[in-house]
Amino acid sequence: MISVRNLHVKYGVIEAVRGINFEVGTGEIVSILGSNGAGKTSTLNALINSVKRSGEINFLGYDTRRHLTHSLVKLGISLVPEGRRVFVNLSVEENLRIGAFNNDENYEHLKDTMYELFPRLKDKRYQLAGTLSGGEAQMLAISRALMSEPKLLMLDEPSLGLAPKIVGEVFDIIIRLKNEGITILLVEQNAYGALKISDRAYVLENGHIVMHGTGSELIANPEIKKKYLGA
Repeated sequence: MISVRNLHVKYGVIEAVRGINFEVGTGEIVSILGSNGAGKTSTLNALINSVKRSGEINFLGYDTRRHLTHSLVKLGISLVPEGRRVFVNLSVEENLRIGAFNNDENYEHLKDTMYELFPRLKDKRYQLAGTLSGGEAQMLAISRALMSEPKLLMLDEPSLGLAPKIVGEVFDIIIRLKNEGITILLVEQNAYGALKISDRAYVLENGHIVMHGTGSELIANPEIKKKYLGA
């Protein structure tokens, strides 16, 4: 679905991503793992052209260099950013409406679908997003991204700051989305949780991909166990 070749991202003289290559196949869950500062978020931002970058990114046959961020959303890429970034002074339903900015004709159907997926949001649909719990805000951020009916959903640290029970719910939702035909690119510091649900994964260190393999291969890898799984 998406192929990345020789991707570089710089912020002034600092090079956050240093010539990485990876791909995500249709219907896969693919994770990018790494510690803080490894270049994970910069990689996702490069895929939607929200940062300056060089290299080739091909999404469903389209050269993404020719597309602005909002047109990439129309093509089928959607990002759930780190920290959720819901509109705290708008209601749950108003946040969903914004998510459907390029898909207004399907808004009512999609809204009902989101409420089926996240029943707690339906109960709080008129409540300000800023009053939601962390888990509820993450559910809203995911559902807002789904309102554009993406083919590729990118999630940046969806489990960050959540209670263990809610983390499990979030990973269950990711599996359900895959089963419904959505391709997932997942950035996570919760390496064990991500690898358990991933078809494949890449490990990013200091802007370089240093390891890749299936989720089960990396869970069993002694170096991964030592660095990321606390074993």
